[in-house]
Amino acid sequence: MPPPARLAILTIFFLSLTSSSRSFDTCSQTKIRDPQSLRCDQITVVMNGFSKERIPLLQSLATAYSLSTLVSSVLVLWGNPSTPLRVLQQLARNLSSSSSEASITLLPQPSSSLNLRFLPRPNHIETKAVLICDDDVEVHPRTLEFAFRIWSSNQDRIVGLFARSHDFDLNRKEWVYTVHPDRFSIMLTKFMLLKSEYLYRYTCGGGEKMASMRRMVDSVRNCEDILMNVVVSEVAKVGPVLVGARRVRDYGDARNDEGGEGYGSGGLSGRKGEHRRRRGWCITEFHRVLGMMPLRYNYGKVVDSVGEQALCNKRGKLVFCDHSFMDS
Repeated sequence: MPPPARLAILTIFFLSLTSSSRSFDTCSQTKIRDPQSLRCDQITVVMNGFSKERIPLLQSLATAYSLSTLVSSVLVLWGNPSTPLRVLQQLARNLSSSSSEASITLLPQPSSSLNLRFLPRPNHIETKAVLICDDDVEVHPRTLEFAFRIWSSNQDRIVGLFARSHDFDLNRKEWVYTVHPDRFSIMLTKFMLLKSEYLYRYTCGGGEKMASMRRMVDSVRNCEDILMNVVVSEVAKVGPVLVGARRVRDYGDARNDEGGEGYGSGGLSGRKGEHRRRRGWCITEFHRVLGMMPLRYNYGKVVDSVGEQALCNKRGKLVFCDHSFMDS
């Protein structure tokens, strides 16, 4: 017989299975929470999960976030409705067994719609800041702390670690999705820190124009991160903020396959050409619907320390010399 605390968590989990199909009706039932009632000193982590193969990694990352004093709670959104119930039950038990102070809640979603990542969830989110993240990105605690400090001074903007850009193809007369070495306008949901108010704007604001763009996201099963950047940039009138990571590991990067971990094989961005074309189409369509291009460029990266950038050989590996010195 599980202890009372675990039993309570499992009960909530099973209730979420039966009630999650009604969760997307949030807008007709809920008003945006008073910002004054939200905590400003902590973060709610909203982690997206889908693949059974990534469950061990998801559990590890969710637990790591819950151990941070900055984190109020961790919400694990499970977006694969075809996952066997026994798998979800075991995952709920494993997550609930964490000894950390911050709670970890598994929320099975009624569909695989990527729009569900941005539901306001007023019953679960009690902080002004929300971290939207993936289940395959490991961030050093000091990077999380630094990103939160930067966000605290830029609360109307998205703060992130993974930047991309939009650009205009003059020959084809259409917008494209790309990477620029000197500018950016899009932060990815691999690590996206933003004001919880924007979740309501994404899900419930913007009238029919926003609804049509959310339908585009569903049609291509992509671009929810671009649309959130559109929402935020339209309000803030400035681009996102890129933070330099002290240490971050992206297990979903296809280049990890050589190491045998295989986490990158199932991602949406596995087929790079098709992925970029879809995202370019999204940017073009968002522009068409809005009649304007709200995405704004930003330049440079905010870092928490500056050290020498020369490379040194240490134990047969090339590392930044300042890192080599600190590890000695």
